[in-house]
Amino acid sequence: MPYRLDTDGNPQSLVILLVTSRDTGRWVLPKGNVKRQEDPRTAALREAAEEAGVWGVVAAKPIGDYRYAKRHDDGTSTSMTVSVWPMRVDAVGDDWPEGDVRTRAWFSPADAAMAVDEKSLKKLLLRFRA
Repeated sequence: MPYRLDTDGNPQSLVILLVTSRDTGRWVLPKGNVKRQEDPRTAALREAAEEAGVWGVVAAKPIGDYRYAKRHDDGTSTSMTVSVWPMRVDAVGDDWPEGDVRTRAWFSPADAAMAVDEKSLKKLLLRFRA
């Protein structure tokens, strides 16, 4: 979960970065699978760079998890569990691997919660404090 504060570190200015999904265009957090021999924090960094073009410092522990239905090309879906790892964003790139298929935008926690579909993710976004 990429986030940032304004330059003076004011917690009231917390914003969270969401990206559009490739298939439906819904607003989602950058996420993906942990590769073999990769720890979850490294996977979170890699996915944020690939899907959103951001880099930073991932928290030592996740803040929780949520479930969603991953849709497959054949019309079926699989229930997936996603651990949410906060990442303080230190750099934002103009060009990134999935930049041609995703849109990214910064949201207040309340607006991010309204933009996503998953109820348990909405709760995590609303209670997050940097």
